[in-house]
Amino acid sequence: MSETNNTVTRSARTVSIAVLGSRVLGLVREMVLAYLFGASKFFDAFITAFRIPNLLRDLFAEGALSSAFVAGFTHKLTTDGDKAAWRLANLVLNALLVVLSVITIVGILAAPVIVNAIAPGFSSVPDKVELTITLTRIMFPFLLLVALAALAMGMLNAKRVFGIPASASMMFNIGSILGGVGFAYWLDPHFGPRAMIGMSIGTLIGGAAQFLIQVPSLRRVGYRYAPLVNWRDEDFRRIVTMLGPSVVGAAAVQINIFVNNWFASSWNGGVSWLNCAFRLMQFPIGVFGVAIATATLPTISAFAARGDLDKFRETLARSIRLAVFLSLPSACGLAVLANPIIGVIYQHGKFNAAATAQTAHCLQAFAIGLAGYAALKVLAPAFYAFGDSRTPARVALFSIAVNAGLCWLLAWKLRLGAAGLALSTALVALTNFAQLLWHMRKRLQRIEAASLLRSTAKVALASSVMSAAAWGTHEFLQINRYLNLAVSITVAVVTFGAVCWLLRVAELGELLAVLRFGRKVATAPE
Repeated sequence: MSETNNTVTRSARTVSIAVLGSRVLGLVREMVLAYLFGASKFFDAFITAFRIPNLLRDLFAEGALSSAFVAGFTHKLTTDGDKAAWRLANLVLNALLVVLSVITIVGILAAPVIVNAIAPGFSSVPDKVELTITLTRIMFPFLLLVALAALAMGMLNAKRVFGIPASASMMFNIGSILGGVGFAYWLDPHFGPRAMIGMSIGTLIGGAAQFLIQVPSLRRVGYRYAPLVNWRDEDFRRIVTMLGPSVVGAAAVQINIFVNNWFASSWNGGVSWLNCAFRLMQFPIGVFGVAIATATLPTISAFAARGDLDKFRETLARSIRLAVFLSLPSACGLAVLANPIIGVIYQHGKFNAAATAQTAHCLQAFAIGLAGYAALKVLAPAFYAFGDSRTPARVALFSIAVNAGLCWLLAWKLRLGAAGLALSTALVALTNFAQLLWHMRKRLQRIEAASLLRSTAKVALASSVMSAAAWGTHEFLQINRYLNLAVSITVAVVTFGAVCWLLRVAELGELLAVLRFGRKVATAPE
């Protein structure tokens, strides 16, 4: 394993640990909401209201702004040094403050129009639309806070600082849980509709904490704020030029979820089922896909700036293989153990067995596209290293149209309900990845596709054996649902590792070496 790949994997490990902590806290947040409100109209209203600024959060924190800025900022660092790069960062930051403040004000004023557009089915339930509008107005400033946090993350990542920015999302979850529940109880001790206002305030507290925790690290790497504005600066305009199309390219999955939300609003609880299922999907997507992408982008951007396509190709291909190696068994595990996982995590308080069954169906459908989701997080930003944001945008526009048609076909025409919406999104993610891989192969002449196929085939076989072992263990055990699930997951992990060892899957040895289980990891005999 080369020193570059070793560095990328170690950085990915750091980000993975931080993202895992964030995802766990995010899941705790969802569990608190599910316990207090169940799959109710209040929960639907909060999810829909938060989804509006949260879509932009996903774009900025894990997509368009982060990818476009890191690519441009790293190029500036590589070619012109720190002083020029910090000047560029201040230009982008001040422009964001101006533009997003205007968008926030417009969003607050236009909240009724936005809510009725994305959740038309809410109008059939008394007071549901009004509550959603109120919550949307409260949470819209979250967009500005999280954009600042994303810009800080981009600067730190470009300087090869990964731990603190990745941990920042944990501060969001801590702030939103403690602040949200505290304000919710203060406004309505019985946790009725007014309590959701408290949860919305908690979201703003978490957003502020996510940015503020990164400020000391920014100062340590040399950043100093300066009130610079120059809309005609060449480097600034290059980032802005990439940002427009990359919003569409990076937002494909999230825009498809918005489409799903529109269809799901027809069923009371449908939005909640999809949200809870996708929250579990966010674990492997974030811990593996986002972490690997975050560690990979600064490195390949530097290679692109120096014109070293061989190193670029090698690093990108290996990162994609690692994402597939980690996400494919995760998908199989989530699909096979969907019901017990949902039951253990969510089935408490007002979240009943019927909601568990519906959410499990959605999770199983989402899992089909998990490898595509994770690999997309790595592959799509790679285009930005070449200053190309148009290719992901074109592919994404096509996928959004396909998703809308599949939602209509699977959910309504074939009557698969909310699970049909999840299946549509999963299929689109796989299609999207395949198209982008083809385009990247054309750009680089080759993309080591044969190696990816061989690795994927071995991992798929290991995942199949693992799935059988996990299902059999869970069916055999009759202790209690917590121990049953814990033992089943343990058996799954051990089985997957053993089969990968026997199949000589290279990524297993590399991963274990980086995790410091030893300098060298033995493989099975030929």
